Amino acid sequence: MATTKPAERTLRSQGRKTMTALLDAGMVALGEKGYHAARVDDVVRIAGVSHGTFYLYFSSKEDLFGAMAERCASDITALAEGLVAVPSSGVDPAALRDFLSQFLGLYRTHGVVIRAWAERHVDDRALMELGRGSFASMTASFEGWIAAARPDDASATRAAAMLALVERFTYVVTSRDLGWSDDEIVDNLARLISRAFLAPAT
Repeated sequence: MATTKPAERTLRSQGRKTMTALLDAGMVALGEKGYHAARVDDVVRIAGVSHGTFYLYFSSKEDLFGAMAERCASDITALAEGLVAVPSSGVDPAALRDFLSQFLGLYRTHGVVIRAWAERHVDDRALMELGRGSFASMTASFEGWIAAARPDDASATRAAAMLALVERFTYVVTSRDLGWSDDEIVDNLARLISRAFLAPAT
């Protein structure tokens, strides 16, 4: 008889809390040691659970990372889908700033997973496709903003460039302490994006 994978089980409240604790511990372990050096031993130590408990939920470190990646992709897609409709006059500055605040929060939560995707630390093709697909949805949303603000044949290219700017900028400011507050980070990035991508062509 086929067995049900842990990730496919219907979890009760305590089970969901334990799985969330393991996923969060995986984030910490990945951040401390990197994808290749992190071990199940690190995850259970951080989560404060036994190896037996870990294997009730995940079959391996790779299985755990897969669940972390799915959670990250789900949050990226939800953020992309939640972007406000663009008025014909262009993007509302408050809406852009709100989006950037949310993206910064997303990166603080899932940055180690995004870095593992970007730096190709993961060999699993399905997980790499998951990463590409989730960011493709973000690029599509950016393209809608850009096309409304400055319609031309290059909106797709500029949307990809905008995503690269947002993602790399956020990577830098969350990877080291530059002495900037989150408000300063968001304000400066919003001004840069507005001028570079969303201002009408002159």
